[in-house]
Amino acid sequence: MKRNIQLGTTTSITTSYSGDFANQYIAASLLSASTINDGGITVKPNINYKEILKKVDTGSLVSDASCDFNPNSSITLTERILEPSNLQVNLQVCKSDFLSDWEAQSMGFSGFKNLPPNFSDFILAHVAAEIAQKTEQTIWRGTAGVAGEYAGLVTLSAADADIPAGQKLAAVGGGVDSANVIAQMGRVIDVIPSALYGKEDLFLYVSQNVARAYVRALGGFGAAGLGANGVNGMGTMWWNNGSLSFDGVKVFVSPGMNDNTMFAAQKSNIYFGTSLVGNMNEVKLLDMADLDGSQNARIICRFSGAVNYGIPSDIVVYS
Repeated sequence: MKRNIQLGTTTSITTSYSGDFANQYIAASLLSASTINDGGITVKPNINYKEILKKVDTGSLVSDASCDFNPNSSITLTERILEPSNLQVNLQVCKSDFLSDWEAQSMGFSGFKNLPPNFSDFILAHVAAEIAQKTEQTIWRGTAGVAGEYAGLVTLSAADADIPAGQKLAAVGGGVDSANVIAQMGRVIDVIPSALYGKEDLFLYVSQNVARAYVRALGGFGAAGLGANGVNGMGTMWWNNGSLSFDGVKVFVSPGMNDNTMFAAQKSNIYFGTSLVGNMNEVKLLDMADLDGSQNARIICRFSGAVNYGIPSDIVVYS
């Protein structure tokens, strides 16, 4: 049998995404993190170094009337720092590991209907999804000093002496389940400062296992007066990925949280900061074939991020 062998045919994917397009790609990666993308946190872009979050506190303002001007209060200014950490992705992949999958899907042998039209977009989309997942996790449970992370909201609040001790709740032993979730969520709601209750942007942020337990509880939690078949007598069929609330407070499911974690705060009091559209964002996809003859491609991304809250006394954390 005679075979024709063709030499010198390669797939070149040398691509550089820098400047404006890079900003859009990094924005897509970061903003696809669920807490950011679904509007659960206030985003502060264009922070090239740090930003000061100022807190204004006044004493009692109202007094008995008199004919004279009599200063009768005080203003206290305090501040917290939002300083994004510089992060990067340095990834090397073998083109042959991905090309066959992309080619098969692009020819229609797949259930994916929105496959990027070229290989470079395909691999960058994969990296973007990984960045988004890591960002979502770090927002809540990141630890300063760990490579690729910054201190997350739960991490910060658990160690913050400015948050009243009564608003730091220890998770129930054995974890949250459908039998105790109503009581555990109630513990968080009960210690939310009265001035916050009823605010439009107040959320009860919960981990996925807490949300699942709550949905199941409402599907048949007799002790809560719902009867054996739960909400509208529909059992566990009652919920269809709609919105949830608890005692009048909107529930926000945060996939980045560790299990058995809850966090109550106003959206306007928690912040994600990034350079985002600043000069530090860069995405490059480099084909190494012309440089070292390999079938490797290198992806280089640079971005930044950090979280913080403005008023510690308005935070409740359960972890």
